Amino acid sequence: MFVIKADKRDSKAKLDAVRKSGKIPAVFYGSGQENTSISIPNVDFKKTWRVAGESSAIKISMGTKDIDVLIHEVQVDPVTDEPIHVDFLAIDMKKKIKVKVPLVFEGVSGAVKSGIGNLVKVLHEVEIEALPAALPHNLSVDISKLEGLDNSVIVSDIKLPAGVVAITNGADVVASIVAQVEEKEEVAAPVDLTAIEVEKKGKKEEEGAGVSGAAEGATPAAAEKTEKKPEKK
Repeated sequence: MFVIKADKRDSKAKLDAVRKSGKIPAVFYGSGQENTSISIPNVDFKKTWRVAGESSAIKISMGTKDIDVLIHEVQVDPVTDEPIHVDFLAIDMKKKIKVKVPLVFEGVSGAVKSGIGNLVKVLHEVEIEALPAALPHNLSVDISKLEGLDNSVIVSDIKLPAGVVAITNGADVVASIVAQVEEKEEVAAPVDLTAIEVEKKGKKEEEGAGVSGAAEGATPAAAEKTEKKPEKK
């Protein structure tokens, strides 16, 4: 079992100071344990988290006291992606618990390799029940049997370790093969240049007609002013 050494932490201590010392503020609770603030080494936690994930039981060692826990929630810095706080859920190793376990897809699908279809992953985790010591880090899904279109792997096809029971419906599809759809390239319709020329020509004719119409439509007063000759003195 994975072990992380921890120190009890004053809940009023400044968290930034804890992080600068190379540790991560954390807390554990559940299974009859009091809500306890602790600090854990950053490097040790990241190694354990990478291997154990959130479905394998680990042990928090506090000197003479050991607590069996699961990594329940990890807060990460949005910029550095580094863990900045961890919640551990205390568990009873003698009682079965339900957890969601990630799926790992293995093998090569013949349908994908031959190019007749695409692999669609429907589920990425399944819920299981087991004693904490029997909880797997992940579950393998063999996709090599997917040879043709409409082939699929369902939850009941997944091989489970001894003592592990699937809670997710056994008939639920985990992965399947669907036909490849060729995307047709849209061809732009040819531009009718003649229509453009005719339209432009018609516009010019309308503009010309407007100018001549304005001259013909001069008011009588304007015409009289134009024709009126100056009087002789």
